[in-house]
This record gives sequence, C-alpha cells and structure tokens, in this order.
Amino acid sequence: MARARWGCCPWLVLLCALGAWGHPKQVDLRGEDVRNCSLSPPYLPVTAVNTTAQLTALRQQMRVQNLSAYIIPETDAHMSEYIGNRDKRRAWITGFTGSAGTAVVTMGKAGLWTDSRYWTQAERQMDCNWELHKEVDITSITTWLLTEVPAGGSVGFDPFLFSIGSWESYDMALKNSNIQLVSITANLVDLAWESEKPLVPSQPIYALQDAFTGSPWQEKVAGIRSQMQKHRKGPTAVLLSALDETAWLFNLRGSDIPYNPFFYSYTLLTDSSIRLFINKSCLDSETRKYLNSSCTGSMCVQLEDYSQVRSNVQTYASGDVKIWIGTSYTTYGLYEVIPTEKLIGDTYSPVMVTKAMKNSKEQALLRASHVRDAVAVIRYLVWLEKNVPKGTVDEFSGAELLDQFRGEETFSSGPSFETISASGLNAALAHYSPTKEQHRKLSSDEMYLLDSGGQYWDGTTDITRTVHWGTPSAFQKEAYTRVLIGNIDLSRLIFPASTSGRMMEIFARRALWDVGLNYGHGTGHGIGNFLCVHEWPVGFQSGNIPMAKGMFTSIEPGYYQDGEFGIRLEDVALVVEAKTKYPGSYLTFEVVSLVPYDRNLIDVSLLSPEHLQHLNHYHQTIREKVGPELLQRQLLEEFKWLWEHTEPLPARAPHTASLASLLAVSSLTVLGWSV
Repeated sequence: MARARWGCCPWLVLLCALGAWGHPKQVDLRGEDVRNCSLSPPYLPVTAVNTTAQLTALRQQMRVQNLSAYIIPETDAHMSEYIGNRDKRRAWITGFTGSAGTAVVTMGKAGLWTDSRYWTQAERQMDCNWELHKEVDITSITTWLLTEVPAGGSVGFDPFLFSIGSWESYDMALKNSNIQLVSITANLVDLAWESEKPLVPSQPIYALQDAFTGSPWQEKVAGIRSQMQKHRKGPTAVLLSALDETAWLFNLRGSDIPYNPFFYSYTLLTDSSIRLFINKSCLDSETRKYLNSSCTGSMCVQLEDYSQVRSNVQTYASGDVKIWIGTSYTTYGLYEVIPTEKLIGDTYSPVMVTKAMKNSKEQALLRASHVRDAVAVIRYLVWLEKNVPKGTVDEFSGAELLDQFRGEETFSSGPSFETISASGLNAALAHYSPTKEQHRKLSSDEMYLLDSGGQYWDGTTDITRTVHWGTPSAFQKEAYTRVLIGNIDLSRLIFPASTSGRMMEIFARRALWDVGLNYGHGTGHGIGNFLCVHEWPVGFQSGNIPMAKGMFTSIEPGYYQDGEFGIRLEDVALVVEAKTKYPGSYLTFEVVSLVPYDRNLIDVSLLSPEHLQHLNHYHQTIREKVGPELLQRQLLEEFKWLWEHTEPLPARAPHTASLASLLAVSSLTVLGWSV
C-alpha cells in the first residue's frame, strides 16, 4: 500500500516528506489559504475548529515551566504508525486531524508544519490562531524558532514523543544559539487537555492460541538471549520499545491501537530476568499464568506498571550493564537515561530483525490468510461488476462493504488499515481514502483503485487491484500493462542472498522508465503475522535490511496521472530459495496474494513470452488455491467469475476446457476424489 502509512519507521517519515522516494504530492493550484484572517471578523470555513481555549490552557502550562515555545509532534511513545485517540495531541491543540505534521506554540504565535497532501485539509480545519507552514523538515521549524524565541528562551518538548534522530536534529540546530532545548517528561498538552483526554484503553490483552504462533514465547526469549550472548559487545539486556516487538515476543495481542492488534507496552529482557511494562489491569488470571508472572526465575515475566519504564531503565542502567536498543523505535525519553558507555545501539533491535524472518509455520499461516482474504476481495469485485453500472455505488459505501466481506471470513479481526477506495481522479492521489461526507460515485467509465487489507489471527494482508469496467483508453491500458510488467519483473527476479531491496527495486520501474513514466512512492514493505501491515525492516527502501529467506514483502509499482486516474498493483510475496542451473545461494519471490489482474486493462502486445508465461502461471495458481475454497462455500457466481478472469492470455486464442468441465473437476477435488 503506497501511502504515508509506511511511516512505521521515524526516519522514513522524514525521507518521504522530503520527497526521497516519497509519495505523489498534491499540487496546491490555488496558492492561497481558504481562510481570510485579515477580515474582521475573520472568514473561516464552517469546518474550522476554535482552538483559543486549548492554546490558552497550554500557554498556562508553558508559563509554569518558563518556556518560550513547545513542540508537539504527531506520534506516540513507541513511534507507532497508527496512534490511539489519547495520543492525538497535535489534533486536539490544532483542530487539524491529518496523519502528518508538527505543531509549535509560542506565547504569541502557533504554527503547523505539514506536507502538501494536507494543506487544504489544514486550511479548512484550523482557525486563525494558526499559521500554516507548507514545509515539513526540522530545519524549517528550527529556523522559525530562532526567529520567534527570544535570546535566553527555552523550547520544551516531551522526550517520549521525540525519536533519537529528531532530538539530535533539533539539538544540533539550536546548539550554537542562546536558546535551550528542554526535555519535560510531563506532557504539557496532556495537562491542558485534562478531563477531556480519552481514557487509558482497558480492553483485554490476550495470548494467541498456539495454532496461530510460530513458536512459544519461551523459545523466542531463549533465541534473543542467545543473540545477546554471541554479540561482540556483550549486552546484558535488550530494551524493546516498538509495540509489535513485545506483541511478537510474548505472542500477545490487544486492541489499544487502530488497525493493529497491539497494546501499550515495553519490555526489558536481561540475561536472567524479564520485565514487561504494561497496564496490568488488562491481564486476566489466565494470561498472567501463561506468562509465569507469579515466579521470579529467568523464564518468569515480571509485570511492571507501564508508567514506570523510565525509572526502571534508569535504575538498571546504574549497574554494571550494557543495554542493547534499536535506535529507530527508542524514544529520547529512554535514551537520555542510559549513559552512553552503557548503550549498544543498532538501527533495529534483535527482535525486529528476527521477527522479519518467518519460520515454516508462520509462512503457512500467512499463506492461508491470503486465500481467505482473496475470497473476500473476489466477492467484492463480483458485486461491483453487477452494481457499478447501476450508479448506486460510491467509494465509501464500497469500502464499507469490503470490510463486511472480510469480517465474515474465519479468524477475521478487522481491517489492517483504512481502505483506499478511489475512483477516477481520486486514484491519482496515492494517499486518498474516502469519508462518509466526501466521496465519489464509482463509474463504468473510470478506473477504480482498491488498496485494502485485513487482520486475521493467522496473518495480515495487503493487496491492491486497479480495474476498469468500461472501455479504457490506449494510454490507460499501456500504463496499466507497464505497471503489471514491473510487478512481474520484480516478482520473478532471481538474486543473490543478502541482496538489498534497494538494489533490485529498479526492476519494478524499468518498464515505466522505458517510456518516460514513473511513480513517486516506495515499491514495497514488510508485512507481519497478525501484526503490522507495514512491518519494518523489510522492503525496498535504503534503510531496509538485506532480503533473506522467510521474509514477506509487498511488491507494488504504480502510475498516477494527475487529475485523471491512478494505477497500482500490489501483491505480498515470500522470499524463497531459487532453483538455478548452477549451485549457489540465490533467492526469488513467491507471490501469496491471490486475486486476478484486470484483463480488460492488459495490452497483451506489450508482454514478452516470459511475462505471459508468468502471468498465466499465476492465474492458474489462483484457480488451484482459491477455486476449491469458493466451491466449498457454494460461491458459484464468484467461482464462475474467477474462471473467466483467469483464462490464459496467449498471443493466439487457445482451446480451453469448458466451465462445466472445471466445475466437475474442482468439485471432485473438494470432495477429496482423485482425478
């Protein structure tokens, strides 16, 4: 899924914002703010939020701390991609609900920095208390601070909302000025928010059934401890800050975060103890017993209050220890209490790297989830074919129906992200998602881009298909086919083990580059087992780790024609061993997404024999894996659609078996009869 949701990794957010393989930017053709703050009274859209009371309350807290300015990022204490309602501090103080942006408040001014995707939204949601800065880099913010903050002033921030990299950038920019950067652990927005702030989540935290885990948590702990023992710097502990790290390590899940089955937590794993920082009230007696929380041995999980992680880490760091962290997800709030000489910092923690390589059981689980997910998507596409010509379907109602279809699948646990359901020109915005208030009708005369995914107990899915129910233009067919070629070229690539995804990413772009086309987002991301839909550190970005057997990644080239249409074809693929003529350690991809491409948009004349063979083999695989599932559920209309949309696409029309023949053969297969 190509959009800002790839912001799992803090430094990637900055890269994308700066346009380094970022996302297509919405051009601000008006150039003027829709607000008119020079009038008396000011002109504001009806959607603008009055933030005077919020700013007054915050400035009172700033006075108590003797601050000249306060920085409010859009994140949580775990650098999460999605954040819970109680962490939406920037939205509360500004009125702006977009997913990217930083607010800065002084005693006399307030500014929001966000990228071009959100300029219009910010102008419509913010009142005249706020200046909109159409930039996102920290340099722009610190330049403004140097102008607005008086000499000798102090700029405050919550260290738990600053990544290590962000703190270093602000500190470097302000170091030689007469302005002090002050870490304040009590969040001032929280103090201003007071009783209106959403409550701490209290939903149960539960253990996954053994059937849905790759291995018991005790084996995972032992494996991480083994890596600690082998590390040349001799760490005595691993500190885990990312929410998916703790969830994976203990095979626990929760519902504190939208679209992700996570719960607020930290873990301090030492060579002889395990401390889990958590809301203990969310654990029932069965889960406590599962964690061996009543004992004190090396395989007993000591439950600590979530809020005590900083003091516990600080106390532990006072001893003769070395703490191993992943710098991408550890906030400055913990980093600043660990002496430098006692810190071992890698970009990613050993849990993050280990989690990325799925074992054989985890691979089987993910494959199974994609079969059921394909059934839901195919049901939706069949429904669209029948109903779009009636003019009764819009982007939002369609997305809701797809969520319903996924929810009917076994082991479903909701969507894995907000569905991108985009018709016509809306699909040219790679980040677009419809709302109940703002959406377009689907039309047989336009392209429709659907990027969606589901959370299941056995896996997380993410798939994008682009379709056209009418007569596409020659350019649309060419662009679609070249995107498809890019998908195929990367999917069938054979490469040496440990090759960086960044080195092979150009194969997905080559067919587009050949004719002067391109896309402005990344080509793929990792994916978890009932975890993150964007699971770092796998993918094709410069910051990803080399590809290894057992990793899952999306492959998703696209093309976007501003103001007209958008195309993206996304599949999830498993990294597997390649069969080569000569011995060697080589890898390739096995696609596990199982929904046909739109043959109405394929220009067969652009496909090489190799592309055609790969495409037909893929469609045959869909028949073999999804067909029996449809028949078993008596989804005969969907089965007929599947058969028609997976017909081979050769240069000459082939002689193919009849649908009746296939129904007979597949029915025998479902019944377990050999044919």
